Amino acid sequence: MNRLIQNVYCVGRNYRLHAEELGNEVPSEPMIFMKPSHAIVAMDGNTLYLPEGRGEIHYETELVLRIARPYEPGISVDDLVDVMAFGIDFTLRDVQSDLKKKGHPWTAAKGFRNSAPMTPYIAFPGSSQTAVEDFTLSKNGEIVQRGNINNMIFSLQSIVDFIAKRYGLDEGDHIFTGTPEGVGPVFAGDKLEIAYGTRELGSCSIQYGLSL
Repeated sequence: MNRLIQNVYCVGRNYRLHAEELGNEVPSEPMIFMKPSHAIVAMDGNTLYLPEGRGEIHYETELVLRIARPYEPGISVDDLVDVMAFGIDFTLRDVQSDLKKKGHPWTAAKGFRNSAPMTPYIAFPGSSQTAVEDFTLSKNGEIVQRGNINNMIFSLQSIVDFIAKRYGLDEGDHIFTGTPEGVGPVFAGDKLEIAYGTRELGSCSIQYGLSL
């Protein structure tokens, strides 16, 4: 990735059907967690190594926004974001379930190296225009996730306002905006491809062997 990456914010349970498929409550305000910037890696036809022996690893495909300037109260998301991408929030699902039972933070399940592969950036056309097309994730040639930001619980504007007010937003910050329904496991040898409308934007092959 050739652009500055600062904070990496993630929005949990931002699609109703995704919250329901995992048996989680639908949140009344944005649920924010973070990944280290080191979690981000290019999704450019490469082989991606994931942790071995940590239980199931699930894909969660998301629109990613890059913040281009310091946030100011009242600023439109269309003026705040310059480019976007699509990424996968890889999750160690068994580890996350154990952490949730203990009431512990999710970092171990969400923030490991290579847990946030991203496609190359494309120009952000504005929130209304972004909703014109669906994004999809294909696994081994079969579409397994399809999303559209019109189905988000919290809009892009609501998300940036919420994060900025509580945590701050500045140039180089990235926001993973939540995943639609259809999440599931990946296995060694799987090929993942992300498309936006009819355009394939990024792909990777999965292997295990990353040591934690």
